[in-house]
Amino acid sequence: MKLLVVDDEKLIRDVIKEYAENEGYIVYEAEDGLDAISKVEKNPNIDIIIMDIMMPRLDGYSSCKEIYKIKKYPTIMLSARKEEYDKLLGFELGIDDYVTKPFSPKELMARVKAIIARVNNQKEKNYKYEDLEVNYNAHSVKIKGKEIKLTPKEYELLIFFIKNEGMALSREQLLSSIWGYDFFGDDRTVDTHIKMLRNSLGKYRDLIITVRSVGYKFETDNE
Repeated sequence: MKLLVVDDEKLIRDVIKEYAENEGYIVYEAEDGLDAISKVEKNPNIDIIIMDIMMPRLDGYSSCKEIYKIKKYPTIMLSARKEEYDKLLGFELGIDDYVTKPFSPKELMARVKAIIARVNNQKEKNYKYEDLEVNYNAHSVKIKGKEIKLTPKEYELLIFFIKNEGMALSREQLLSSIWGYDFFGDDRTVDTHIKMLRNSLGKYRDLIITVRSVGYKFETDNE
């Protein structure tokens, strides 16, 4: 597994690299956002990115925007900034997790493992319902053969719904499973992403059903 560490502080890169290599990862380093883009272009098979926010030349947010044009890489944002705005901005961009400094390298590696395991679990046989097709390996969703653009979190939500079809899922379950048990947010985060996902699904928006006083469920046989 290949990991890219992006941080302008060499000490932080060295610490993460040491722990990651002890876990068996191949580690690439970048000292700012522009360097990160260059590393991704040269090494497109990177499995996960750990990205700092405040860096010279190009910040983490801007770097992620450019990198995601190449591929939606699983990403952990690493920052000393703890404000809710900063976290929400990261998640809106499509990052998978947000870790504040100072941090525990062991916990960071646990989060890396959890994200990679979740991504690997999605690499299964494809899903199809009428004209709706999900290709897990290609990380794509198509309707009538035309690919629809989903954010990483929309995609994860859809996959989670598919794997739990017919089951009523609470907002707390969705937050815990998709955003992580310690995500700094509330139920509105789930509702906002559900609305976005429904809009993206077009005529299949009604497959996601609101369950009063509980949350949501995905149901193909809801007549």
